[in-house]
Order: sequence, then C-alpha cells, then structure tokens
Amino acid sequence: MIARENSISDQIQRRREVVFLLLAGIFLGSLVMLNILGVSRFIDLSHFFGLSPDADFRIALAIGVLPYPITFLCTDFISEIYGRKRANRVVWVGLILNLWVLLVLWFGGWVAAPDELLANGKLPIPVEEGVALPPHDYAFYAIRSLAFGATFASMIAYLTAQFCDVHIFHFFKKVTNGKKLWLRNNASTMISQLVDSVAVISITHFFANGVPIDPGSPLLPQLLAFILSAYIFKIAVALIDTIPFYIGTKYLRKYLAVADEIPL
Repeated sequence: MIARENSISDQIQRRREVVFLLLAGIFLGSLVMLNILGVSRFIDLSHFFGLSPDADFRIALAIGVLPYPITFLCTDFISEIYGRKRANRVVWVGLILNLWVLLVLWFGGWVAAPDELLANGKLPIPVEEGVALPPHDYAFYAIRSLAFGATFASMIAYLTAQFCDVHIFHFFKKVTNGKKLWLRNNASTMISQLVDSVAVISITHFFANGVPIDPGSPLLPQLLAFILSAYIFKIAVALIDTIPFYIGTKYLRKYLAVADEIPL
C-alpha cells in the first residue's frame, strides 16, 4: 500500500514539473519571438476589429507583439497553480534570456563579416554549372539593427509589466480570499498590459528610433495611436483567454492534485 501511494505521489510530482516546464517554455519561447521579430514589421489588424479601410484610426502593431499576450496567460497559470515565488522566478529567467539575446546580437555584429560580403550586405554564391545563383541576403544585419534597440526597450517594459502582473494578480487573490478568478486574471493583465504598451512604444521610439513615425505630422498623436493599437490587441486577447484560463485552471488543479498552491 505504501509503495503504491509513493508511486502515485511520484507520478503527480512528475506531472507538476512537466506542466511547469511546459508553461515556462511557452512563456520563454514567446518572449524570444517577441525580441527577434520585434519591430521588424508592422501589421494592420483593423479589419479584425471591424474598422473600415477609410477609418482615421487603424490598429497597427509590431509583429513581435503577436505572441506577447500569451506570456501573461502563462504567468497567471504559474501564479495560480505554483504561487508567486515561482512566477517571479520565471520572470527573472526571462530577463536573463533577454540579456542572452542581446549578447548574441552584439557578438554576431561584432565578429568580422566574410571578406567577399558585398556593400549591400549580400554574399555572392559561386556559379554552378555556368548559372549564377541569386545572392543570399544576410537578413541578420537588418534584424540586428532593429532588434538590438527593441530588445533593450522590451527588457525594461517586460520587467515592469510582468512584475506588475504578478503583484496585482496576488493582490486581488488576497483581497477576494482566493475567489473571483476572472477578476484577478483580467485586472492584472489589463493594468500590466497598459504599462507594457506605454513603456515599449515610448522607449522603442526615443531610444531605438524603431517606430515608423511620419516626421511631417505631430509626434504625440502617432505614439498614442501605436500605444492604443497594441493595448487594444492585448486586451482583446486577454478577454478571450479568460475562458481558457478558467477551464485550464480547473483541469490543472484536478490533474496535478492541487488544493491551493504547489509549494516550492
């Protein structure tokens, strides 16, 4: 009997660690995509929000923002199931990952390029069977110029927003005595996403010059438009993920045999 109980306990413990690694992996993977893609391209999602092509306001956001809302869902799951300390640890690991991305970008640009690299950043390919192949475009050089500054911006915004998310999540959990899951999920995400949107757009523009601004138009309305676009997208995703968060939390509590929080 004791051996059987120990076997069940080991199985549950393995489940807990696998789920934690999965949530942390999705969180960190999404973070890497955000930093690499960054502001390399801005996309127009206005039609998804019912805006006509003639509307004065457009939902335009950097492609790196697309995977970002999932990071807040992951930290909410970790906060709810594993507690505040583990959620904060994942956030710190994310910071280290940001620094690693910056190091790789710096080193990749610092190392000397091939001697035959052309002035336009392309590397000529040898002729095969008398046919000149198209030159290979070194996309890294274009990505690096945008991602280096954008990663620095996102690193500051990321730390501020993620710790804000974890803190507000547990504040509402304490105030409501562990009830009203929807409140702490949405309130923490809405506030932290606003902080993130303001920080990342402002820093990306003023320190990295990575936001496509029309110099002939007033600056503030353009920055507000980008901030609002990013915030509307993030909030829309946050509201949509409320149901998956409820269902996921209920299922994970049962699957992991969790009454409140998994201790460290």
